[in-house]
Amino acid sequence: MIAAHLPIQRPRHGKLLALDRGGNIRHLERSRVVDLFRRGDLVIANDAATLPASLSGEHLRTGRFIEVRLAARRSLAADSIRHCNAVVFGMGDFRIRTEDRPKPPELMTGDRLALGVLRATVEAILGHPRLVRLAFDGSLAGIWEGIARDGRPIQYSHITRPLALWDVWTPIAGPPVAFESPSAGFVLDWNVLASLKRQTVQFATITHAAGISSTGDGELDALLPFDEPYYIPLTTALAVRHAQMRGRRVIAVGTTVVRALEHAAQSDSFVRSGFGLATQRIGTDTPLRVVDAILSGTHEPGTSHYHLMRAFVDDATLRGLDRELNLHNYRTHEFGDSIFVERNGRGGESLEQISCSVDFKGATRRAHGIAAHHSRCELTVVRTDFRFRAVMGKDAIEQDDISGDLCQFAARRVVGTFGRGD
Repeated sequence: MIAAHLPIQRPRHGKLLALDRGGNIRHLERSRVVDLFRRGDLVIANDAATLPASLSGEHLRTGRFIEVRLAARRSLAADSIRHCNAVVFGMGDFRIRTEDRPKPPELMTGDRLALGVLRATVEAILGHPRLVRLAFDGSLAGIWEGIARDGRPIQYSHITRPLALWDVWTPIAGPPVAFESPSAGFVLDWNVLASLKRQTVQFATITHAAGISSTGDGELDALLPFDEPYYIPLTTALAVRHAQMRGRRVIAVGTTVVRALEHAAQSDSFVRSGFGLATQRIGTDTPLRVVDAILSGTHEPGTSHYHLMRAFVDDATLRGLDRELNLHNYRTHEFGDSIFVERNGRGGESLEQISCSVDFKGATRRAHGIAAHHSRCELTVVRTDFRFRAVMGKDAIEQDDISGDLCQFAARRVVGTFGRGD
């Protein structure tokens, strides 16, 4: 693939590769992205605005130049910026490939850093010489003012000119919490959102602190993505439930949305609203409980983003996608082209409507849901106004009483047998 070297969010000739559940590939102009959505689909995007998270300055103990790239925080609270995890680089700037950047001076707990008007202390070395936890001095307002004044957007050598902050804010950018841009959202603009509304496609947002995507160090990159905080509004959680109950697709715009939704549902397949901290690494062995399709940028093998795609399709399919992307000269990285991928049998086979008799508080109700063949063979039943969504394994199951707002059963491969959950 070709590295996109200009910071143009929606280039006139942007490309879009679409892969459906059956493995069929289509190539479209990216401006036709709305053609991939169906009536009743739920499209969810990350509304995080991007911070100027690259701070340059001096390692005071040695007097040497350093660049600090803020990379992770424990929550979305404004005061969490006081204590950030960061990746430290030596001499140079974005014009030098991260792989080729000199190492910073040896960092030790207690080291003081001068980063523009900001002063920070190295609180801890986090298992790698270049990964540290920083504590910023001063008032909270002063810290934010210093980041705004002296920070620059994190960028990489494939972009040939310095990025401005507006280059990395998506059209729906809201709370400034991301360390790098949730760039899959570049495809969205107000015309696209208006088209979604006309087509009765639902749209919702989450806020997820997208972290750093590359460090230039193989050992450090293997730790990506770092833990990332998120917030799911009640309206979005209800929209997910509504879509699932009606057998509509939940479509994530970007890997951060997949990570937030799947983390929020990992305990019982039920997306709850509120704040969370995504700690999981999604990949081949991850059963997708919520997301049916992803709209994303193109990603290179070996990256954490590419690894996440393995939860949607198998490796052979991914290799086929790579061949198509290379054959048709797709552009990669944050300002590159896009892909739309529906999950295949790794997360669930084709959906089919089912109905089953359910006894709820002595009254027999007719519950309509969706049967999906999941690798873990789970049966989840969620009550909302006496309508139910059932997600079950391939084998037949027997009827059982349902009580409470949420019941989860672990289905076994033995026909007609399953265990009660809480």
